[in-house]
Amino acid sequence: MKSLTKRSRCCVNVQTTSPVQLTPSGIRIQGESRILLCASLFYFRIPRGLWKTRLEQVKSSGYDCIDVYFPWNYHERSEGEWDFAGDRDAEVFLRLAAETGLLVVARPGPYICSEWDGGALPAYLYPMEDVRLRDNNPGFLRHTARWFDRIMPLLAKYQLGGQGTVVCVQLDNELDFYGCSDPQGYIAALRDMALSHGVTVPLIACAGQGGLAEASGFAEGVVPTCNFYPHDRDPEFEAKVLAYRRELADMGLPLMVTETNRSHFLLRRLLSCGAKLLGPYLQASGHNFGFTNATNNWGKPLAFLASDYDFGGMISPDGVLRPEAYEGRLLSRLISAYGAALAEAAPDTGNPAAQLLRRSGSAAGPTELRLHGGGRLLFAANTGAEDAVLELRPASAPEAAGMSLLLKPNRCMALPWEVPLAHWGLRGTLLYATAELSDVQAGEHKTVMLFHTEGPAEIAFAFAEDVPAEAEGMTVRKSGGALKLAFDDSGVAVCRFSLQGGHMLEVVTMSRKNALMVESVDEQTGIVYSAEPMEGNYADSSVPLAARWSAAPVNPAEPLTTTAPSAVTHADYLEKHGIYSGYAWYEAEWKAGASEAKGLLLHKAGDVVSLYDGGRYLGTCTPGGASRYIELEQPLSSAHITARAEIWGHSNFDDPRLPGLRLGSMRGLRGLTAVTRIRDLSGNWRYAPSDNASPAEHPDDVFGAPVSRPIVGFGGWLSERRFRREWFARSFDASPGTDAWALHFDGLEGTAAVYVNGRAAGNVQPLDPIVDITPFVLAGEAVELAILLERHVGRPAGRVKLLEGSEAVSWRLSGSGEAELAAHASRSKPAAAAAELPVTIQPGGMAWLYAGLEQLPHAARGGCRMTIDASFVKVTAFIDGRLVARLWTPGGASRPHMTGGSQDSFFLPGPWLHKDNGSPAELALLLEAVDTEHAAELRAVSVRFTPAPGEVPTA
Repeated sequence: MKSLTKRSRCCVNVQTTSPVQLTPSGIRIQGESRILLCASLFYFRIPRGLWKTRLEQVKSSGYDCIDVYFPWNYHERSEGEWDFAGDRDAEVFLRLAAETGLLVVARPGPYICSEWDGGALPAYLYPMEDVRLRDNNPGFLRHTARWFDRIMPLLAKYQLGGQGTVVCVQLDNELDFYGCSDPQGYIAALRDMALSHGVTVPLIACAGQGGLAEASGFAEGVVPTCNFYPHDRDPEFEAKVLAYRRELADMGLPLMVTETNRSHFLLRRLLSCGAKLLGPYLQASGHNFGFTNATNNWGKPLAFLASDYDFGGMISPDGVLRPEAYEGRLLSRLISAYGAALAEAAPDTGNPAAQLLRRSGSAAGPTELRLHGGGRLLFAANTGAEDAVLELRPASAPEAAGMSLLLKPNRCMALPWEVPLAHWGLRGTLLYATAELSDVQAGEHKTVMLFHTEGPAEIAFAFAEDVPAEAEGMTVRKSGGALKLAFDDSGVAVCRFSLQGGHMLEVVTMSRKNALMVESVDEQTGIVYSAEPMEGNYADSSVPLAARWSAAPVNPAEPLTTTAPSAVTHADYLEKHGIYSGYAWYEAEWKAGASEAKGLLLHKAGDVVSLYDGGRYLGTCTPGGASRYIELEQPLSSAHITARAEIWGHSNFDDPRLPGLRLGSMRGLRGLTAVTRIRDLSGNWRYAPSDNASPAEHPDDVFGAPVSRPIVGFGGWLSERRFRREWFARSFDASPGTDAWALHFDGLEGTAAVYVNGRAAGNVQPLDPIVDITPFVLAGEAVELAILLERHVGRPAGRVKLLEGSEAVSWRLSGSGEAELAAHASRSKPAAAAAELPVTIQPGGMAWLYAGLEQLPHAARGGCRMTIDASFVKVTAFIDGRLVARLWTPGGASRPHMTGGSQDSFFLPGPWLHKDNGSPAELALLLEAVDTEHAAELRAVSVRFTPAPGEVPTA
């Protein structure tokens, strides 16, 4: 791949006073060249009592840096209400990171993505007409400045050179995924805010899909970085990364990968391309406590994010080290072994040091890094599912025999090639090795070099003088001017070279499996192995929760709050009424005639809406912000209608396929219609081709011309064009006695712009096929429709249905957030009766289920993972008034696609299992039966205890 752009060279200048300096060859921190291993660790997903433990786990896994988001809406819970105390005390977290010896990549947004509610943008911004999110917009920047006034002084205080270890500050996040109209102006405005608060470390802007310009605007003084999320085995990945590395080098910058997958196999491949910051995302997992979950497009396309937030990183949400933690240690030791030589290495795509003679299996490479000060590292990656073999020989010795390199699946090895031993203060050359050098310990009298392999391997040294060698478990032979060591992975082998001056070079070889467990290499004590076993696949140590259960029924159609409902003129989004999270109840009345309804139409509804006809359950749906028609199996029996809505979370992405997936989209609903008549309007449409050269044409211009227009069924005109943009028009008479009308494009596989009586009424698409035309229609009068239909050849236009009826009136609205729900649980408990599992709730019903945790054993002091065995039920879990998780168990058509972590379990942190006075905490589960056909059933609750800090888990 050649240059990615045709633009002129662009340079980014970092403040020369900063202790962090960036050059094409590397990152220098206080004068030392470093490769940073950077793990995500999010304080807002981990209880404060576990911050220190998690930081130490990251450090012990070989990482020297963390990246951390700072969620705006976590600290500004409503407009002007700031909270930096307790679990939100970001200053304490930054201080602990510095005390642990971890550098920090700080990411304060204002938008963070992170599968967090709204990407951390406060929902109070959404209704503001003068605010365009994430853009060079005065309204948005005015509010962003208030957030930066709070967070930037804190980051400046704890930046490197001050009281902490912040080495760079990110502005926004993956802006290239978003339709920002002025990236340069927007990022420049954020830059100016950061600088005004005294930030002197580099300012960065990460590209999510490779759009460096779109992500950073190439604003002066802002460093573009890359986020890569390939398939780990993509055989062409290195070519892509090297192209970006060259582009950034042309700007005078290193390649910094601020986000990528969590496997160290992929991190090694990035290292081979010269990346200086290796930032696997979510290497330390966490939990979305409270109403902080997001929704996004990880489903079809709608997805609800689970409370458990875990992509399989090296540290589980419960704080258990996984096998990747040992891979992290091994990679960290490799980086340390080469030191500044690797930290300032550059890819060498010119004259290869090794000649590839043969390849079997799927192996990428070899790629080469030219070490600073001499020598090279050859990287070879097995991108297949089976073993691969490369046969190599030095390019400088074409007569030499080839050397075989065995690569297991998911292995990327870094092999030294013509490396001067001067890197470690010795004379001679490490000519080559088909084993990986992971550790070098240079002492006063002895230097230890530790290599590992997964099969037969060979190492060759050249010394200026004859060097005595003493070998144990390997063979040594002279070949020309080289000493060649041959060994395998069957055990630990040693070769000791007696160098001039009495210094000893001790070469130790072992299996890769053993190398993963090496804790340290010391001149005196030798090799120290970890006492902790790899997690591997733990035996399921879950046990039934020993508890006394009790249950209290809940009226599902009544608000769970003591606050009286507010009268509102009409149904509208919750955010417009100051409800930004939790539950809400819309209550309304029907006009006369609604009892004849065939179905109900919910207008622009989301996230979760459950309907009650008086006390009769009508169903639950998750429309994703679209309108939804619900057919009634029985006539309405009450003049009163209730819609219970829940904000699962605002979208953290921006996707136009569903209204609720747009960034800044609001929740709740905008109206309810009792549909009393459905009319098919699919026939007798006038057809006219669209003028593609005039995309702004109006239907009056199209159908007002004195030209004969064919009459066809909707979408029924045959054409040779592969992509069709066509007009269709017809009229209808609105039924007397109705006051609400909507068009339903049932089965549409395209997009359509709808005009009513010459005015634009809205747009429809396959996932949002209903448009409300009530504002443009009068009962009993003729209505002119015009539709601009766009679709590809062969895709159906569907049928056009007119929904007529009457709107609900006399609206009342009430809300219940985390505190109100917890209070309701407390008020309901005195009425609770003893219960036993399984617990069954009839469709549409609700109940509180209580359990005291006094019977949890001492083993629970590290916390526990609680698993719910249930179906057709939605669970909102509280521990002593704190919302810890929301689950939607399997079963039923209403259940959305769930993703992001465990869907049937959640973590209860050890510090939360007891009250402040030491007495046991209490569990309260709000159960909702959310399927019309099946009763909800909670069959069992089990727990698996998490080892407390310092304890070793048992397999």
